[in-house]
Amino acid sequence: MTGYAPIGAFFVVGVLYGSLLTLGLSYLVRPHDPYSEKRTTYECGIEPIGHSWSQFNIRYYLFALVFVVFDVETVFLYPWARVFRTLTSVTIVPGMGTFVLGEMMVFLAILVVGYAYAWRKGALEWI
Repeated sequence: MTGYAPIGAFFVVGVLYGSLLTLGLSYLVRPHDPYSEKRTTYECGIEPIGHSWSQFNIRYYLFALVFVVFDVETVFLYPWARVFRTLTSVTIVPGMGTFVLGEMMVFLAILVVGYAYAWRKGALEWI
């Protein structure tokens, strides 16, 4: 049980520092002067028009989400391309190059199927 004492101490210090000390100290030293001008919505110096809970079309969020998903997945291609020659020249496991190439083809096939699905559903249409 003594082997877990540093972990417990780290947890206790983290909770104390993270919640009690930091939040308590910031509550004590922060300026607290609420007035109506502070509570307005900030829009680059322009007076806000309308209410702050306006709804946006869901297509904007879907378009951004599809972009992020495909962007992150294509980022995985670069490290693979950098080490592909090294992976194919490894002689410890015969046929490793074929396996690595096959795995990347499966990854790209899943990526293409996802892209085709998003295109067919109209997720890539901006209007």
